[in-house]
Amino acid sequence: MRAARYYGPKDIRIEDIEPDTVGSNDIRVEIAACGICGSDLGEYVGGPITIPDEPHPVTEEHLPITIGHEISGTVTEVGENVDITIGTNVVVNPIIWCGDCQYCHEGNYHLCTSGGFIGLSGGGGGFAENVVVSAEKIVPVSDEIPIALAALVEPFTVGVHAVERSGLKSGNTTAVFGSGPIGLTVLQAALAAGAGPVYVSEPNEARRALARECGADEVIDPTEIDPVSYIMGETGGGTNTTFEVAGVEQSVNQALTTTKSGGTTTIVSLFEETISIDPNNIVMHEQTVVGTAAFKGGPLSGREFGTTIRNFETGVFDPTPLVTSRINLNDLVADGFEILLDRNSEEAKILVQP
Repeated sequence: MRAARYYGPKDIRIEDIEPDTVGSNDIRVEIAACGICGSDLGEYVGGPITIPDEPHPVTEEHLPITIGHEISGTVTEVGENVDITIGTNVVVNPIIWCGDCQYCHEGNYHLCTSGGFIGLSGGGGGFAENVVVSAEKIVPVSDEIPIALAALVEPFTVGVHAVERSGLKSGNTTAVFGSGPIGLTVLQAALAAGAGPVYVSEPNEARRALARECGADEVIDPTEIDPVSYIMGETGGGTNTTFEVAGVEQSVNQALTTTKSGGTTTIVSLFEETISIDPNNIVMHEQTVVGTAAFKGGPLSGREFGTTIRNFETGVFDPTPLVTSRINLNDLVADGFEILLDRNSEEAKILVQP
């Protein structure tokens, strides 16, 4: 089968490889679509970061590996111990865990000390014609959801988990700094939880337009207006809940400053470099700062994914605006990675359809 193999920075090759065999507890998924994630871009430019150049402690794989983790597709083969019908549409929860560390014993598989992600840590990947995964990583989706759009269940579940971690309550004034794909999922998840009004700060014009389309009450261009002063003025002192989804030092400090005394700032972004903040801003205003790491894995895989799937089915979440292009596997680098790395690009989520 064809698969995108990561060899190192700026070195992704579309190759013919032998498909994995299906074990007794495994499922083969014919891939309908796989989204390009910001973490994929980070690996492409500056990796290997989470991709192992030594054997991974769980998958025992190392470079080169097949990449891609925002996966949707159809079951085409099942192991003898698996009770799922061939032809079922599914998404993959890509969390990898060891099962032996304290976090796995606590049920926090996504915090596993040896953990990782399918498509980043071995275990197959979504930029391929098919993938074999253990049955516990599979979450069925109904035929009501277009199978290609189901690839966005994974990033939307990042938003669901972030909002749950934030403790957001109905009626909370909320700010979202950054409206890339994950920022847009956080926005929709916050709105679904009853947040309002919701302010979004985003310098990219195309992404500001998407934030409006996804339901933001007000969208701010931080290159024209100071978002902190504006939001604090509009809210009478700051927001109850703030999300940082831009991944730069300035936006973190803006988010912390925008949050009212006693409020909560949730940091969703991953950072390639250490940043500086003023902790007095947190201490003197008794703020809570929360980190959020992806979503639940293990036997709990279906819970947060199930919330996202129900919201897709009912129309509470609308993934359609996020998908700005669909490309073939052969065009992954030129029409996918390289386009998304252009800061002036109008693309949001690019789906690869093998």
